[in-house]
Amino acid sequence: MKGVIAGRAPGVPVVDVTHGIPAQDVLAGALVLRHAVPFFPRGTVHVGIVDPGVGSERRALCLETDEGRLVGPDNGLLSLAAPADRVRRAVVLAEERFFLSPRSRTFHGRDVFAPVAAALATGVDPAELGPPCDDPARLVVPPPDVDGTVVHARVLYVDRFGNLTTNLVDGPLLRRARAIRLGGVRIGGVSPFYAAAPPGAPVAVVNSWGHLEIAVREGSAHERFGAGVGTTIAVEID
Repeated sequence: MKGVIAGRAPGVPVVDVTHGIPAQDVLAGALVLRHAVPFFPRGTVHVGIVDPGVGSERRALCLETDEGRLVGPDNGLLSLAAPADRVRRAVVLAEERFFLSPRSRTFHGRDVFAPVAAALATGVDPAELGPPCDDPARLVVPPPDVDGTVVHARVLYVDRFGNLTTNLVDGPLLRRARAIRLGGVRIGGVSPFYAAAPPGAPVAVVNSWGHLEIAVREGSAHERFGAGVGTTIAVEID
């Protein structure tokens, strides 16, 4: 993909956000993309490739917002970074003159999305890429469940450190937390930073995304608790 962009858009800088998305985990990719896009210059072209449906009938899209242009498969990957109320234009990538030929059915990142990104970066208007799309696929981040004085949060994402990001965001509910339980272990309340816990101890923090995160200082909460995406964490509130 980088080779294609370098060949078609010489001199355009390419930044790798991450190659660490778990295989086929579209939601993880969507979360990472959502929290990366705001830190790039306006007008940046963002390419996201988590594409279990590559080669199938799933569409390929370009979504344009005030922040930039997002290119990727129509499986919800782009939807958190480009919510419906911020999409100015959406098009289906259909104009094959922008693709590589012959086109692989297993690597659209190289043969479709990278050349389209290069075209956008060199001044092609999204309208030239294909017809309008009025129904892009969208992901919904499930909210936590509230049962009286207990909030049941779920793990959405596990990073390479083994930290567990949940679907409970910083706000009134989390500010009422007095204890957090995972795997029969009482972690206590929310700490201001990782080092508030001693080495090897679990700790709950609000991470850089503004979500409740469970970590183990200088260790892995994923390994310590055998927890992963979908694991439930109980948050006791006042």
